[in-house]
Amino acid sequence: MKKLIVLLTLLSLTNINAQEKKLWAKSFLNQKAPELVMGEWLTDKPDTNGKFVLIDFWATWCKPCKNAIPELNEFHHKFKENLVIIGLSAESKAKVKSMKRPVMEYYSAIDTERNLMKMFEVSGIPHCVIINPDGVVVWEGWPQQKGFELTEQTISDLIENN
Repeated sequence: MKKLIVLLTLLSLTNINAQEKKLWAKSFLNQKAPELVMGEWLTDKPDTNGKFVLIDFWATWCKPCKNAIPELNEFHHKFKENLVIIGLSAESKAKVKSMKRPVMEYYSAIDTERNLMKMFEVSGIPHCVIINPDGVVVWEGWPQQKGFELTEQTISDLIENN
């Protein structure tokens, strides 16, 4: 009986540690990203040449998306020499511009035709991808997923190692 209890405990611990990162999009990790086509820029178009690019698929009605904006603002300021952050919404220009809080301090665009969302096969938001200067996806996922959060350290490591 004790052996059975020990075995069941080990199996449950293994299951907990084997948690998988959930994606609500097609995985492009370590693959060339689709062409970054934006419908309309709501800010100036950023110069992405030689930089990492973080695309944040989001919407004004999405509470987790809005909760991530202050942290993305921090990343924007901290890593501005190496990283361009673009918030991309499928909503109308009027809808996005009507959102007063939180204030998005990074680049913003809309894609009402959902072209880029279709290319990445995004089925749930928020969803972020980080693309290195060579155009390869080096991080993807829901930025606040427990155990797989997008952190300052994650971004720093990506910049240093790619």
